Amino acid sequence: MVEGTLRASVLASASASAFDDRRRSEASTLLSSVAARAAIALHGTPVLLLEPDRVRRQYERLRRALPFVGFHYAVKALAHDAVLAALDESGCGFDVATGEELGMLTRRGVAADRIIHTHPIKKPTEIAEALSAGVRTFVVDNDVEIDKFRDAPPDTRLLVRLAYRSPHAKSDLSSKFGVGPFEAARLVAHAVAAGVRVAGFSYHVGSQLDDPARFAAAAADTLELMGILERRLKVRFDTLDIGGGFPASYDTESAEIEDVARLLRPVLAPHAGRLRIIAEPGRVLVADAMSLVTSVVGIAERGDGRWYYVDDGLYGSYSNVLTEDVHPLVFAERDLHAGARDTADHRWATLGGPTCDSSDVIARDVLLPDLRVGDLLVSPTMGAYTTVTATRFNGRPLTPVAALDPVAATTDAAVQYAVQDAADVRRVPIV
Repeated sequence: MVEGTLRASVLASASASAFDDRRRSEASTLLSSVAARAAIALHGTPVLLLEPDRVRRQYERLRRALPFVGFHYAVKALAHDAVLAALDESGCGFDVATGEELGMLTRRGVAADRIIHTHPIKKPTEIAEALSAGVRTFVVDNDVEIDKFRDAPPDTRLLVRLAYRSPHAKSDLSSKFGVGPFEAARLVAHAVAAGVRVAGFSYHVGSQLDDPARFAAAAADTLELMGILERRLKVRFDTLDIGGGFPASYDTESAEIEDVARLLRPVLAPHAGRLRIIAEPGRVLVADAMSLVTSVVGIAERGDGRWYYVDDGLYGSYSNVLTEDVHPLVFAERDLHAGARDTADHRWATLGGPTCDSSDVIARDVLLPDLRVGDLLVSPTMGAYTTVTATRFNGRPLTPVAALDPVAATTDAAVQYAVQDAADVRRVPIV
């Protein structure tokens, strides 16, 4: 028993070390590129480095893993023009929750039949705006919401949102939205009586759920419920929305896209011919596509050890730590250089954010070298729920996003990248 436990501990430690090494290597490649250095030179720090090509590659992974699923990117994860452009050009659909997100897509000329609106609670004016734009697929989870669609065009399609408890998810979305099977049956009957079409069901297993079996179980339960209600209510459903929740790897390795798909495929594939199966991935498409570069602005020795203060924090790009309890890795630039693996001068430190608030602490017990003011730090996996949940607390500006040209980043050719923050979207050539 003891020997087996020890072996498992050793294997887990080796796996964690390999994961850290991979992330460190990726950060080194990114930070040494001409495109990244140009972005840092132009903007200073903090700056978010976005690689749209990684978004494209993740989308292709999803398509290969679940080829019979239609994917609609959840714009709320990272509402950046370079991301929308990459996915639009790749043929991906989109999932919106507000009129502002819908406007970003319509201004790009995205066809309305590639857009679904999945917020279960909407103002009548938001519904009217979406219908006017041509959107026809919406999510509901109560009588009042169904009644808002009584006068909608006849081709409008509603999906009833189901609630599945997922305590292992970072955010168990069933606590705010969705209904159980008995209430779902009643809502379908209510819609039929109101002359409103229910096309099928929607659910979300929870955000950042590292549990492939839960994805498969939720799909199987929903398909069973659809069959029961078709027979009982004499209706016919044609759509199943399996939501999002695919996890990203922050400080530890999580389930891969292929791990989740391996369990989902045998559940969904037999129904792919009859049902339109769709999904709303957000985090998994963009988390790995953006890294944050910060710099040390202050150093202090306190009762609990060394503190480094950096120029972004919980009220800014590290808002994911506060709102989602995820913990991105933090690497010192000097540790990214080839052969810089000697940790003899390293010490455990606390990273504090730049605001005048004692709760603005990014991480504790981070092993870092002896840093000086101005030294750079980099955090990978910062693409999801970072800029979109950041604030301007203390009057601090939002961190700019530099979208790096993939060719320039790999060939050291002329660099061109996009910059986007709350008020500025422009392209800047660097030669």
